[in-house]
Amino acid sequence: MSDFYAAYETIPCPQQKCLIHLMRDLNDEILNNPFDTETKSIAACFAELLKLIVETVDRHGLKTRFLQKHQIAVDRFFRFLGASEFRSEAASKCKQRFEKNRDTLFTFLRYDGVPWNNNNAEHAIKAFARLRDVIAGTSSRKGVDEYLTLLSVAETCEYRGIDFLEFLQSGERDVHTFAKGHRRKRLPRTIASDSPNRR
Repeated sequence: MSDFYAAYETIPCPQQKCLIHLMRDLNDEILNNPFDTETKSIAACFAELLKLIVETVDRHGLKTRFLQKHQIAVDRFFRFLGASEFRSEAASKCKQRFEKNRDTLFTFLRYDGVPWNNNNAEHAIKAFARLRDVIAGTSSRKGVDEYLTLLSVAETCEYRGIDFLEFLQSGERDVHTFAKGHRRKRLPRTIASDSPNRR
């Protein structure tokens, strides 16, 4: 799972490009070319295709047996691109980008558990980015390795809905085992605690 940074293309494995990044780029093209109906037509077709796929993900999760049916619509979208001769430069570039990345845009339809965007990865890396800003590159390799280990455990706890500090204090070494018996207890919101006049 990656954005469109070209270096990732050298890694020999199935890849999934972040479709949210792609949608943002399409939106930017439309904003930069507000009267370009060809670019708008590409974006509209892609948005409709993605909308139907995301609805399936919302209902059934990232499971191939439910998602593979959308491959027909994906093929139809690429046939539309292939049969179209766009006159605008922006639309032609969009078409080339889709065709160049065809094999990495819909990988998640063929594999269970593969997300269609890298929001989780970007969220997870923010904590490390904050550390980088604080230490300004002065940490040792050992320090970074230890921090990354703790960060990995903390992010796993976050996604599992358990308290990171409670997990550390428990002495348990397996987050999944700990998660079975411990869930983060959220305090109920009350009118009194939410009131701006509370003292």
